[in-house]
Amino acid sequence: MMTELKESTDCSSAEAEHLVTAARDALSDEMVNRLAGFCSEGMDLVDRVQRSGLPQALPVLAEMVDNGDLDRIFQLARVYQSFQDALSDEMVGRLAETVGEGLSMLDRFNRGGGGRLLQMLERLEATGALERILQSLPALLDKLDRVVGLLNALEVASTVKQAPPGGGLGGLWNLMTQRETQQALQFLTTLSQQMRDECAKG
Repeated sequence: MMTELKESTDCSSAEAEHLVTAARDALSDEMVNRLAGFCSEGMDLVDRVQRSGLPQALPVLAEMVDNGDLDRIFQLARVYQSFQDALSDEMVGRLAETVGEGLSMLDRFNRGGGGRLLQMLERLEATGALERILQSLPALLDKLDRVVGLLNALEVASTVKQAPPGGGLGGLWNLMTQRETQQALQFLTTLSQQMRDECAKG
């Protein structure tokens, strides 16, 4: 049995020698240089990793992977990259122009007394006047529409050429018996009464 073990050991040694010899013959100088360079770069990388403190960051990175935070950061980076790819030079120029115009308008607003306007609005809000103005604004707009309609009616009435009425009592009687004249007189009477009541309130 010892003889078999010795022969097996001699055979293994011979195979190892053959393997080393074959590897030595297969390695060229270029391969040795590349292997040495690879080992040197690997050692340099390990040294930089140690000096940068990356081993201390590995637990944090592992926790981010477990929580899914790292995946969310990756998705956010993808969105940012897509947004950056979608922006053309023209869009960037238009966006910069819009931002510049906005800043210019804000500067003009500030120099034109915008600060005082904001202070006035704050005082109106503090006293409750702003809320009252907002509540009465629809009614005010409706009344303004009526005033505009009245002014338009006056303008139309001043431009229409009417036939002169007949003279004497007969012409006056005809004018007073017309339905439009009675409606106009009733409107003027009601308007003057309302104006008198408003003036009395004032």
